[in-house]
Amino acid sequence: MKLDDNFTFRTVRKKILIISKLAGILLILSYILSTKLEIDPDVSFAVWFAFVIAIVLVVDFLMGHFISKPISKLNQTARKMAKLDFSDPCTITTNDEFGEMAVSLSTMAENLQQALTGLEAANTRLEQDVEQERRLLAERKELVDNLSHEMKTPLGVIRAYAEGLQDEADEAKKQKYSAIIIAETERMSNLITTLLDLSALETGACRLVPERFDFVEFLETVAGRLLIDTPDANFTLQYELPDKRAYVDVDKARMEQVLDNLLVNAKKNVQPGGILKLSLKEQMGTLYFSVYNQGPTIPQENLPKIWTKFYRDVNSQYSGSGLGLAIVAQILSMQNLSYGVENLSDGVQFYFSIPTVK
Repeated sequence: MKLDDNFTFRTVRKKILIISKLAGILLILSYILSTKLEIDPDVSFAVWFAFVIAIVLVVDFLMGHFISKPISKLNQTARKMAKLDFSDPCTITTNDEFGEMAVSLSTMAENLQQALTGLEAANTRLEQDVEQERRLLAERKELVDNLSHEMKTPLGVIRAYAEGLQDEADEAKKQKYSAIIIAETERMSNLITTLLDLSALETGACRLVPERFDFVEFLETVAGRLLIDTPDANFTLQYELPDKRAYVDVDKARMEQVLDNLLVNAKKNVQPGGILKLSLKEQMGTLYFSVYNQGPTIPQENLPKIWTKFYRDVNSQYSGSGLGLAIVAQILSMQNLSYGVENLSDGVQFYFSIPTVK
């Protein structure tokens, strides 16, 4: 130990020893001086007593500054940490045990805060995983229930015609039965494929891949394929499209799926000889698409239901799977695009909007 260390305040013990020694020395010196003074003894005692009081106050102040105040701060910090409050670190900066303890407490508080934050994040992830697992189980059950329900009719038809095919001698009827069986099989296959696709979209297993493309040309191509020069066309096609290009940044393949379902739905529900109208307008950086088919309207109370799986309107001529509009709603929702349906005076109009990009 170096000699100079005896005169430093690097430990609490040394601070107490130095203060007590100085106080003792001052008391002795003050007593000696007061007895040597050539004044009245009572006055001398009063002077010495006043000096003693001053020394006691100074010692009390120093003890409070070096001992009591740091202990109080440490105790306050420890009490907060016991309540898992790590927001107020200890601010003692002395070069002694209290300072080292304050640094240790602050480091421990920081580590505990990080550990607590990590535990909270892990707990949140665990809750999300559990909720995700529950949702997946519910969706799997719903998928199985829907498939079981939807498969009953085509399977019953297939079985009936297969049994009839075994006992039928007429070749023409055999061909008819075979065609019906093939058609029902294809319908089941399409239903399963569509339902699995919708399930993948709902669970997030299928990701969207945005790309930039001209939506006007895209709509012309899709509409031309589905509505123009079709042998079963029994409607008047009207359309209103922009004269210039309008670029968007969305999943092109999925938007084709949206247009396919909306246009086929309109085509199936337009009344014979009625009007089917496409409209695409650009206003203030947004494209507004709508498809209108003249024909029976949808009861107002049923409008919100048409986006749900397997919903079929009793007034609809469309004998599809009941999944097309559910897929439309899912794809548009995943891209944060607004959409809807409304009854007009003599028909139904579906619409959605999509922002343009440069």
